Amino acid sequence: MELQFIGHSCFIVSSDHYKVIIDPFIHGNPLANVDVCDIQVDAVLLTHGHSDHTADALEIALQNDCPIIANFEICQYFGSQGAKVFAMNTGGSHTFPFGTVKFTQAMHSSSLETDNGVIYGGLAGGILLTMNGKTFYHAGDTALFSDLKLIGEHRIDVAAVPIGDVFTMGPQEALLAAEWIGAKAVIPVHYDTFPAIEQDAKAWVMEATNEGLHGIFLRPSASYVVE
Repeated sequence: MELQFIGHSCFIVSSDHYKVIIDPFIHGNPLANVDVCDIQVDAVLLTHGHSDHTADALEIALQNDCPIIANFEICQYFGSQGAKVFAMNTGGSHTFPFGTVKFTQAMHSSSLETDNGVIYGGLAGGILLTMNGKTFYHAGDTALFSDLKLIGEHRIDVAAVPIGDVFTMGPQEALLAAEWIGAKAVIPVHYDTFPAIEQDAKAWVMEATNEGLHGIFLRPSASYVVE
């Protein structure tokens, strides 16, 4: 499994000849340095409905003729826009040709901005993605909550946790979350994209490592190979 960090909370995850993208936010993201037109994937996975996680979902799904995999409400919306969709919900899992997706709980809100105003985006969640025997946990946008310990029972190889504060848990709570999750490696996300969530991710990774965790700092477009 290879994880390419696109920026903010977006990753392209690949294994063998399959690729999926999680929470695509490229247009409007000043830190992203890839072109949406160049993205070739087999599925689009969404943790929740906010625009900094879904901004490019429809365009990518349509240009690749691939499904958007998300909660029921988000899929209802994108399905009405012409996308292929596969609706799931918290606690559910499904095996696709590229691997297995399981939606987990997250403590956050979810909505979609449309031409007709803001609509309900279902429950926010996290994603456990297993490809070729390796599991990546994308925590989504979340506060700290005790069931992260339960999610950690899934033998996670790599986890991505938000550290930006204001809209999600902050750096110190993210360290505790990483400890509870117990992944072999942890990547900080959801920081620096706009002023309210500016954080020192390198310092966070160093502190995580000092606490016995394997912190990974990735610049946008950099990759990490899961051994």
